[in-house]
Amino acid sequence: MKVLVIMGSPRKGNTYRAAEQIREILQSYGPVEFEYLWLRDENLGYCRGCITCIVKGEEHCPVKDAAPSIEQKMRDADGVIFASPVYGMNVSGLFKVFVDRFSYIFHRPRFFDKKALILTTTGAVGISEVIQYLRLVAQVWGFEVAGEAGLIVPIGKTPEYRQRENDEICRRAAALFHAALVSPGRKSPHLKDVIIFHAQRGSFGALQEQAPVDYGYWKKQGWLEPGVRYFVKVPVNPLFTAIGLVVEYMARRQIRKDYPTD
Repeated sequence: MKVLVIMGSPRKGNTYRAAEQIREILQSYGPVEFEYLWLRDENLGYCRGCITCIVKGEEHCPVKDAAPSIEQKMRDADGVIFASPVYGMNVSGLFKVFVDRFSYIFHRPRFFDKKALILTTTGAVGISEVIQYLRLVAQVWGFEVAGEAGLIVPIGKTPEYRQRENDEICRRAAALFHAALVSPGRKSPHLKDVIIFHAQRGSFGALQEQAPVDYGYWKKQGWLEPGVRYFVKVPVNPLFTAIGLVVEYMARRQIRKDYPTD
């Protein structure tokens, strides 16, 4: 079992120590290979906003850096820990550069056989905002989010009660993550996952001319075929499907309004 930690902190501080605590818990269950990918050490360029990766494909991106090898590391792992401290009520700049650099995956998701754990630390506030953002990124990229840990680590000496709370948060998150890693297949999607699928299906299915790479990708995956209700073949709550189909219709109608045909 292989776990990749994408570390958005520039130093070995609270977020790293929390990741190490989770590593120790996971390894108490059995053998787990841990690899840290320190974004501070990676040659990862800024997204230029040229949308070449969207229009022509990511292989045509003018930024030549470590992005392909980083994506391969995510593909090779069984699970990925998205780890960032709270900086200015959001992820660190390092982590935001990482997310922006892989913008094309929001259009062409691909990590449906991977599990994710969300990890963040803060001195006081911002946990919910960062967890919400990281969860959304992981979900849209295709990961099954199987654990979340947000730790408050005050500056200076951490009170004993707070340390006990943080220990329990790490223990629960690691247990959920491990259970997902050893479980075959994938759980049924939540409502938000189904809405994301149908919103994208309605959009990309109507953008054959404007976004041929996205359309071709979705077509190749079989996601545009009639009756497909989610990215992978798992049971989907019928109510979620009904809501998703309404969202899909609205997305398709909006696309046709924004991109009228002659």
